[in-house]
Formats: sequence, C-alpha cells, structure tokens
Amino acid sequence: MSQLATPALVLHTFDYRETSRIVRLVTREHGVLSVVARGARRPKNKFGAALDLFASGIAQVSMHGSRDLHALTGFDANRSRPELAQSLDKFGAASAVAEFCMRFGQESETGHLYETAIAALDAIGAAGKDDVPAVSVAWVWRLIAELGFAPALELCASCHAVLPPDAEVIFHHRAGGALCATCTTQARGGRRLPAAARATLIGWMAGANMPADARAIRSHLRLLREFLEEHLGDGRPLRALIAWEERQQSRVAVSAPDT
Repeated sequence: MSQLATPALVLHTFDYRETSRIVRLVTREHGVLSVVARGARRPKNKFGAALDLFASGIAQVSMHGSRDLHALTGFDANRSRPELAQSLDKFGAASAVAEFCMRFGQESETGHLYETAIAALDAIGAAGKDDVPAVSVAWVWRLIAELGFAPALELCASCHAVLPPDAEVIFHHRAGGALCATCTTQARGGRRLPAAARATLIGWMAGANMPADARAIRSHLRLLREFLEEHLGDGRPLRALIAWEERQQSRVAVSAPDT
C-alpha cells in the first residue's frame, strides 16, 4: 500500500454501506480513481462538504496495488463550483463532462485529462446562459483530443488528402473523421458535414470561441455521441450525454414555428 497526495476533481459520488461513500475522482497523477470515503455519511466526519460534486482540491489516497477501489483518507477542497447547479443546462453539461472522464479516462492517464476537465467545468460555470451549449460541446471535443481520439477534419481520415476549407464532406465515424470525395464513394454510411459545421468543429478543437444556434448544437451533439459510441463506447449508453442531447432536442422543438 502506498500513500498518494494529488490534485483531484470529484466526478461522482454514491452511498456505500451504512456510513461510507464511493467517490470517483480524476487526478493529476493517476488519472481516474475509484475511492471509498469511510465514514463520510456520518453527521460528524472529517470530509464535511469537501466531497461535493465537481469540487476540486488535494486528495489523500491509500493506493491498493491489486484493487480497483482505493481508500480516501482526506480531501482538502480548495474550489467548489455551486454555479454549475444554477441551471439545468450547466448541470447537464457538467455531468456529461464527468461521465466522459469516468468512462474513458484510465488510471494511467497523464495530468492533461485532469487539467482539461478542470478548465471545462470552469468554462461552463462562467458561460452566459446562451453560450453554455456551444462552450460545453467544444470542451468535450477537447477532452476527446486529450485522450488521443481527435477526429480528422482538415485531412481525409482515409487517404489523408487535404480537404478544401469550403468543401462539404462526409463525416464517417468508423473511419475517424471527414472523408474526401473519392474515399466517400468507397465508404458506407456517415453523416453530411457542411463546411460551416466543420469550420466550427475545427475552431472548437483549436480552443476558439465558436458560437452555434440551437439547431446546430443539436446536430453537433448527435455527431459527438455517435463518434463516442463508435470509438470509445463499451456498449453501455452514455446516459448524461443522452439526457443533454434530449434537452437540446426539446429546446429546438419548442422554438420551432407552428406549421
């Protein structure tokens, strides 16, 4: 057993037995960890409110080399994020970010996933009401890039030919991104990706602030979910991402004019 003190972010918590709690953390040194906080449900406990969802701080962990569940011996919170509970949009987006980290981050990950997750939640929390959807989708794509699964957008995912900036392309999930006209004829399936939507994706991946309306966000969320299911999924549904997508679909339906 080894002792670890590392910057960490609380992704998820749930009750365990009568007095304890299981906590999922993304850490700088050891990627995503599952830890048990013994006694955390007692009225008087050493954790207090430190383990609030999306809080970050320094976690003290007793690492069990042969186990998937480690022991959390302390958590010194230095940043809570109550702003993420101020709206369903912010909470839903933050939950999707947390779900992504838990499902696809591993203990062997470098600190980049932790740093990007922190930046993502802070950006979502600071975003204005109308900007939350675009900011959130952009940061999930950046998390994907941190894990090394960024889609090809400027070169053909199959033959690596340069794609003209003004070209409408087919985004083929299995191929790993956009296809040129020639490779499109040899591939089945895929989704049409207009030039403007591809430019938005390229901007998001580069860290630019690229606004998008509700209909565009709905399409981007669908593309994002399908890409994750193809490349990073394990057969289990991405519940938080699906709920976020359904909320965006409802928003578009409400705003659509009567026919």
